[in-house]
Amino acid sequence: MDARRKKLLFQSQHCGIKENDILLGQFAASHLASMSDGELDQFEALLGENDHDIYAWVVGHQAPAPHVNNSVMAALINFKDTR
Repeated sequence: MDARRKKLLFQSQHCGIKENDILLGQFAASHLASMSDGELDQFEALLGENDHDIYAWVVGHQAPAPHVNNSVMAALINFKDTR
């Protein structure tokens, strides 16, 4: 795994709230290796968002904000649904 993916994996496992650490960490472990550079950019941007907003978007309490409503968010929501 290259340095960027290792950094994103670590960040996704240490987000701030435990629910996101688990969900994003498992998602990253499963998907980072196959993500394109564009998808890595999307995931990295998502990790910069507020933890509570991310959780609300993923579990469906709120619609994802337009700037994060992309293929990575769709994959994350789908991943959550298959868990």
